[in-house]
Amino acid sequence: MVDPVTMFKEGGSFMYAILLVGVFAMAIAFERLFYILFRANINATAFMAQIQKLIMANNIDRAIKLCNAEPHAALPKVVKAGLTRANRTEKEIENAIDEATLEVGPMVTKRTAYLAMLANVATLLGLLGTILGLITAFEAVAKASAETKQTLLAQGISVAMFTTAGGLMVAIPTLVLHSVITNRSNKILDDIDQYGLKTVNLLTARRRGTLKEDAAADA
Repeated sequence: MVDPVTMFKEGGSFMYAILLVGVFAMAIAFERLFYILFRANINATAFMAQIQKLIMANNIDRAIKLCNAEPHAALPKVVKAGLTRANRTEKEIENAIDEATLEVGPMVTKRTAYLAMLANVATLLGLLGTILGLITAFEAVAKASAETKQTLLAQGISVAMFTTAGGLMVAIPTLVLHSVITNRSNKILDDIDQYGLKTVNLLTARRRGTLKEDAAADA
């Protein structure tokens, strides 16, 4: 098996471009994974169970403090927007939730789309390197002298094969990471939609004085 250093050296100048794309892709992927898994993420079910208990106990201030305890998580920011308007009309509460959702959503999905683009760029760079390597090989067969033909042919084929392999070695893990990050991001956004609506319903029922009846009906 060819070691990565030999592969990089014999792959030609396109390997530098593929390496640069790979560095950018990994930087974005690891930054997004850290944000999605350790900052924006939260146990939504457990969090909303606590929020619901506090709203039913009419302890809005405590619920807001619970949201403040997770300043980087996405869902608490949305829920807090509704809680701060707990004594307003249903429309105002809903608007606050919607506004916070629109603000948080782009933070969750930021830069993720670049991963798919970078995977495609790495693949295309590998393909371009392959084509140019084959052109070099064909020119060697057609034009080079007998003494240099074999060397130039080997160099052309090396460039063709190694750039293809290099492009795929960058593209495949980038696409896998893109899929993982997208799925985790969508889970957070789904939780925001689901529990944002639940917060609106809880606060509206509280304002109407039907919170306990609504909770009993849900149970």
